[in-house]
Amino acid sequence: MTLACLFPGQGAQSPGFLHRLPSHEAVRTTIEEASATLDIDVLALDSADALRSTVAVQLGLTVAGVAVVRALAHEGLVPHFCAGLSVGAYPAAVSCGAVAFGDALHMVKKRAELMETACPSGYGLTAVSGLSETQIETLVVQQVKEDGLRVYIGNVNAPRQIVVAGADAALDAFAARALAAGARKAQRIDIAVPSHCELLASAADQLAAWSKDIPFHAPHGVYVDNRGGRPLHSGDAIRADLATNMGHTVRWFDALTVMIESGANVLVEAPPSQVLTDITREQFPDVTALAASTLPFERLTAIVHRRLNDAA
Repeated sequence: MTLACLFPGQGAQSPGFLHRLPSHEAVRTTIEEASATLDIDVLALDSADALRSTVAVQLGLTVAGVAVVRALAHEGLVPHFCAGLSVGAYPAAVSCGAVAFGDALHMVKKRAELMETACPSGYGLTAVSGLSETQIETLVVQQVKEDGLRVYIGNVNAPRQIVVAGADAALDAFAARALAAGARKAQRIDIAVPSHCELLASAADQLAAWSKDIPFHAPHGVYVDNRGGRPLHSGDAIRADLATNMGHTVRWFDALTVMIESGANVLVEAPPSQVLTDITREQFPDVTALAASTLPFERLTAIVHRRLNDAA
């Protein structure tokens, strides 16, 4: 009965992903608007060379998310819930009317620049599967005590899918430690900054100050935040979530749980990934989860309409 749109974060990108967006008028006009706003050719952001830049990746993901949700809305599919992982929170905020698309693009650009400047090289993220948050916390403390190498819990994507952030040497040591403790997998993510931890606290403070005059509004529908996994109802609260989420753990599983417990039963993940779809299907098999990047747009809209009607 209720549609939710999910927006992936950095790491979801792949070369050419903007060129694989649906051939829809709403997508074309969104790309044109973004190009005019940023004074660049947005379609140049998804080349393999361009995607080495955090700025290009985050801008591209924002454009892709907004473009597809606008296309869905054109076909009569307006989400009641919007939530995004990390930078995915920006297209989520645009899609629920909390901030203008152009303002969000400028804020994303500043965010990515601050992240790159804060930790220009030698840092990143590692995804660990098969251990709980409590187990990860225990290993973090052990590693600091024994080796002096600190990592931070950056994302709790599912009960046993945790992302840790830190310097390269600390991440390598932690991956070995996690695997020895029974993790199924410990794999580096294609992100060159230590997102969602105190290493980016200063950058988050700078973005909060920079964005204080950007107009934000109460959302249409429900915007679910990154830090607490809860609905936010004011423009000021959403601005603060967007500005500061880079310096705090993303509790994606909490956000997902809130949406489903509040009535979301058809969830569509914006391009270019299906990571959030896979998490939803594994953790909540009774709801419909669809990745827009895996289906022709006409088929996607037909399935969503049918599932919403069936649920009603």
